[in-house]
Amino acid sequence: MILAPSILSADFSKLGECVERTERAGAKWLHIDVMDGIFVPNISFGACVYKSVRNQSKLFFDVHLMITEPQRYIEEFVKAGADSVTVHVEATEKIAECIELIHSFGIKAGLALNPETDVEKIMPYVNDVDMILVMSVHPGYGGQKYIEDVNEKISFLREKLGNDFNIEVDGGVNSENIRKVCDLGANIIVAGSAVFNDDIEGSTRELIKIGNGGNI
Repeated sequence: MILAPSILSADFSKLGECVERTERAGAKWLHIDVMDGIFVPNISFGACVYKSVRNQSKLFFDVHLMITEPQRYIEEFVKAGADSVTVHVEATEKIAECIELIHSFGIKAGLALNPETDVEKIMPYVNDVDMILVMSVHPGYGGQKYIEDVNEKISFLREKLGNDFNIEVDGGVNSENIRKVCDLGANIIVAGSAVFNDDIEGSTRELIKIGNGGNI
């Protein structure tokens, strides 16, 4: 299990410090939620924000574009330091072109789907991407409760795609449900408020331990 702390919940006045603390505690990825106020009803930040901490961190930068027509901005986010770029199947009619463009820069490509989206919508593209991201909350806001209805999607994808494929889950995952989500088949877990709290290091270690089958 790979933990990918989401900086959406971090203290932006101390972003570099927050990122360093998760890395020191054992996180391997950093999840970067980009929102445009159109695809989702909120605006987060652009590429310049995570570019500012790129040179300070060895974490894998997992950029999640919750934006309409992401093909317009993929190159910008890659140049800012993304190691992987994920686009939403609902956000563009040019899904294949987006995947090809991401791969053309020599980085990983992911495809995301919202809780209400039928999993069959992504199946034509699974052989062309490196990861599927299952949203377990409605995208646009942090701190939401995990939507149990997505569990069937996670199990279905793991069965169809095999044990070596990356399945990421984003939204509402915490120390109480992370083990269940991993047991369903997820191997990359995004966590925001469950990490970026008063005890970043302790929360990071706890989630990694429980997610990997240990007990606290």
